[in-house]
Amino acid sequence: MADLGDPAILFTICLATIILFLAIFAKNLPKGRRPPTPPALPIIGHLHLLRPIPHRGLHKLSTRYGPIVSFYLGSKHCVLVSSPDIAEEFLKTNETSYLDRPKMANFDYLTYGTSDFSTAPYGPRWKLMKRLCMAELLGPRTLEKLLPIRRQEIRSFLKMTKKKAEIGEAIDIVSELMTLTNNTISRMTVSYRCSGDENKADEIRKMMREMNDLGTKFNLADVIWFCKNLDLQGFRKRLVEVRDRYDTMMEKIIKEHEEERRKRKEMGIEGDAAKDLLDILLDIYEDESSEVKLTRENIKAFILNLFGAGTDTSSTTMGWGLAELLNNPHVIEKARQEIDSVVGNNRILEESDVASLPYLQAIVKETLRLHPSGPFIVRDSTKACVIAGYEIPADTRLYVNVWSLGRNSKQWKNHLEFRPERFLNSEEWQGKSQWLDVLGQDFNLLPFGSGRRSCPGASLALSIVSTVLGCMIQCFEWKLGSGGNGTVDMEEMNGMTLLRANDLICFPVARLSPFPSI
Repeated sequence: MADLGDPAILFTICLATIILFLAIFAKNLPKGRRPPTPPALPIIGHLHLLRPIPHRGLHKLSTRYGPIVSFYLGSKHCVLVSSPDIAEEFLKTNETSYLDRPKMANFDYLTYGTSDFSTAPYGPRWKLMKRLCMAELLGPRTLEKLLPIRRQEIRSFLKMTKKKAEIGEAIDIVSELMTLTNNTISRMTVSYRCSGDENKADEIRKMMREMNDLGTKFNLADVIWFCKNLDLQGFRKRLVEVRDRYDTMMEKIIKEHEEERRKRKEMGIEGDAAKDLLDILLDIYEDESSEVKLTRENIKAFILNLFGAGTDTSSTTMGWGLAELLNNPHVIEKARQEIDSVVGNNRILEESDVASLPYLQAIVKETLRLHPSGPFIVRDSTKACVIAGYEIPADTRLYVNVWSLGRNSKQWKNHLEFRPERFLNSEEWQGKSQWLDVLGQDFNLLPFGSGRRSCPGASLALSIVSTVLGCMIQCFEWKLGSGGNGTVDMEEMNGMTLLRANDLICFPVARLSPFPSI
């Protein structure tokens, strides 16, 4: 029997493995002109180039190989885009070929097998769900009806901050902002305030953070075929445990809603004044004539989408925004002057004021340019097409690096500077009215995606982020550390999302005297 330790045999096995995988890769590559491709490793392809922070690793690829790059994640053929013109070709000109989102094992399990809106395959059911989302769940009428909830939660956050300021106590900014967004979204969706019971609130926050964390974790089973049925990273047990907890919680909340609805019906109480987003979903679920047929799993997955998209992302964006303001005191001073002149010192800034505060809007846009909470737009193609002169085959995964687009020095002057003025300067940036330039119409800036599969909650997120950030600027000075000096580090956490690596601890100091009534 041959000795497997023989160097010649080991070399032969390695060579055969490389040839085999090169043959597999070649079979899947487009037959015509293809984008440039960096050297790949057997089995893993280019996975090693994504560490430790994927959007930065892929940014280095585009810097070296150009605005469109072909690469492999395991056996999955992918295309990386970091140019607005090429992104527009994919997401607008050839949008119909890139309307599906990838099926990721972790998120698929958490959302009851893509029963949600976010990852559901494009088709008749998705179109009906999108219509429901835009017309009912997140439409202007519903958001206006739920405005008092958002106002109350912002006042509660300001009240807590004022108490901390009075006793000279520091605040973990991102953690408190996450509590704020959790309370806001939970009240809007299921009329339940997470902070009503601190133990329960902490449990829910931990559960949602774990679900968000697992949902965005990179799973080898998604890209390496022989890992499909293996649990090499130990996700399975954690997924089952956390989804069971979520399912138990949602079943209890749904049954409470159903009982309350039954009582209201018996008492003859009609109207939608007391309805939250779950009530709207239950209306459709119980309506046999409804065009949209919802299951209980659809409802639970919908609510999960709203929690996931509305809590971590918004709180993280506000955290990055405040960090940039603290590192650029001239910006926060200019913002205060604008707010003081428009809102004054006798009342707290409201959502309705934001339309009259262009510099505050510019601060939010500049934060989203440098720190998009979702650094990638990811799609799976359904048919082959030609992009930028390259033939892109079907079953290719598209990665548009939104983080790269925001730092493309060809478009953005002094692109690494935090400079909100760029959005007010018509010579540098053809600014559009209010938020149009961040809602997918301009491919230099895509924090919420573009086209039919863009984020349906963008307007809500922008309202919450700009209002809360504006209130923090208006009402308080923010000091770092015990001495109040120094700069904020801007290090990012390793992973697929754009989270801060370190806590943002600040001492608030009330700047309004007398402080307006909360």
